[in-house]
Amino acid sequence: MRRRVTPAGGRRAGAAAAALVLGGAGVLLGVAAAPAQAAEVSFATHCVPPAGIEPVDGTTKVEVTAPATAKVGDTVDVVWTFVQAASKNPDIIDLPANSVQPSGIVKAAGAQAADIAMQGPRENPAIPKGAAMVLSAMKGSLKLTTPGEVTLTPDAYTVNAMSTDTKCTPTETVQKAATIEVTPGDGGTSSTSPGPSNTPSGSASSSPSPSASASASESGGSGQTDFTGKEVQVPYACKTPIGDKSATSPVQINARKNRGSYDLTVQFKKSVMDSPADIPKDSVKPSMEVVLGGADKGTVHVEGPTNANDIKSGDPIEIPDLTGTYKPGASGTSTLSPGVLTVKALGTTTTCTPQKTEVSLTLDTTQQPGGASGGTSSSGGSSTGGGTSTSGGLAATGSDDHGALKALGLVAGTAILLGGAVFTFLPGRRTR
Repeated sequence: MRRRVTPAGGRRAGAAAAALVLGGAGVLLGVAAAPAQAAEVSFATHCVPPAGIEPVDGTTKVEVTAPATAKVGDTVDVVWTFVQAASKNPDIIDLPANSVQPSGIVKAAGAQAADIAMQGPRENPAIPKGAAMVLSAMKGSLKLTTPGEVTLTPDAYTVNAMSTDTKCTPTETVQKAATIEVTPGDGGTSSTSPGPSNTPSGSASSSPSPSASASASESGGSGQTDFTGKEVQVPYACKTPIGDKSATSPVQINARKNRGSYDLTVQFKKSVMDSPADIPKDSVKPSMEVVLGGADKGTVHVEGPTNANDIKSGDPIEIPDLTGTYKPGASGTSTLSPGVLTVKALGTTTTCTPQKTEVSLTLDTTQQPGGASGGTSSSGGSSTGGGTSTSGGLAATGSDDHGALKALGLVAGTAILLGGAVFTFLPGRRTR
């Protein structure tokens, strides 16, 4: 596939980009800009897969393509095409189509030094266990600032397979793969900037935090029945046989007064990623232990329904609202915070623990018989009330609690980043 791109400043494009073949996959990619050039380079590489899988030492072969000439002020496209990845798919599972995404760094040196962030789309054929990895071409961009010779050299890269990372690092000096001759510009700002789809997202900033003016709604005022909590950013830590995982998820706790108790609704505000595999209906069920603090103590169990429909590979996954009932066990000002999050999927359990307590809702409570404070039920009990855990409650969920994390079940090796926490799912064909 070939296409013509007119570089900045009105120069006529030379021969359009070189067509690059993605090793063995038969995927052709056109590269933008004036006469493009590339040379295949190979380098010894050390790859560290997820925990539980032995590191691999192999050889990476790539082509880096860029314009042969450009001028100061241009933004040029740089493409990294894998001829051979250093590691194969481990002998554990078959990787489904469109479940693998590469990212990495190309180092610019010479007249201009920079680390160019590269990323490829999550596009791949199904890869059987033990087979060679087939990785999409990665693309990045560089704005040229200085006249002279700029060299491009591939460096470290990461292979993300369904939210698990294999990190690969060169173990020898890598030869330059492309050179750009940069001429002085005319002072203008025109460039051959890539479109949004060409911008690497590996270093995207985190989601904005809630407004500083937001605060927990307190249960004041005569006759008030509905109480809206504030959205809080909850840092979850998950432990799994394929590596520790952590992510921050926005969560909000709301309440509706029901006589002396409160009907709770826990909402995950962050949209979730697309599913990398088919997930059958009624196979995924989330729950949480809401942490009580202030006047009250213990936890309140809330849970959501199972997925009502099949989730096809590539379709979005959503965390439903989690609901339960809080019966106060103390009079005074009580706080509610997101606690331990659990997802059960086809006989497996995944547990993620907040690294710190973030209060979402504050209520003025009145003690009810059999309420939460001083209760003896363990977390994860009936949804009609809460109780203290055997360690005296979950209000303190700092680093000292990490030893209590449950080992997460690895089901067919399929890990999905769901609402900021890591859960495991079974693709539906076989159990490991």
